[in-house]
Amino acid sequence: MAERGAMTERDGPERITHLDALVDRARRLAHRDGRAVLGIAGAPGAGKTTLARAVVAALEAERPGTAVHVPMDGFHLADVELDRLGRRDRKGAPDTFDPAGYAALLRRLRAAPGREAGPVYAPAFDREIEQPVAGSIPVHPGCRLVVSEGNYLLVDTPGWRAVRAAFDEVWFHETDEALRVERLVARHIRFGKTPDAARAWVQHTDEPNARLVAGTRPHADLVAACADLPA
Repeated sequence: MAERGAMTERDGPERITHLDALVDRARRLAHRDGRAVLGIAGAPGAGKTTLARAVVAALEAERPGTAVHVPMDGFHLADVELDRLGRRDRKGAPDTFDPAGYAALLRRLRAAPGREAGPVYAPAFDREIEQPVAGSIPVHPGCRLVVSEGNYLLVDTPGWRAVRAAFDEVWFHETDEALRVERLVARHIRFGKTPDAARAWVQHTDEPNARLVAGTRPHADLVAACADLPA
């Protein structure tokens, strides 16, 4: 019998529309031997971070120390490097990240229980300064599930294939397109852009990336389309 909120699709991955069904699936990953690493992919503004935090919060409420959120955005290249490469005006595109470093961390996180006595530290991304910050997120030995979200987890290019291979599962999170774009514009305004500059950035930078990410949907283990995520 299918989970509540789950539907089958002939031409794509299973689609799950309720948070509790997704938490159940994440819980099963956390109960496997060793540590599991779950990815959540999707377009900019789709709500990946909200879903990742909701899944982690649900598992942490049941058993503290079980799960942790490690975002892909910690592997943004710093602005000084983007300036050197001439890519700062495309910040957020696939080639403005360090996928090899990200894949190496994911592999280390999977192998860490039993090999390392202390925590493994992961970088975060500070939206106030728009920069990655090293050593921000401790992943302690007792953690059973790492949840990592980002746009490009399913991109089938040499730099990103190693990222996909490091996950036990990758979900694709999608939402209403108009709402997604509205969220993106509001986010850019909140962190300092004028309304006109925010809309221009979404149109010329975020939306080309969103179209690339949309093409990776068939490679996901399931599609999450939750209408019941916390605000």
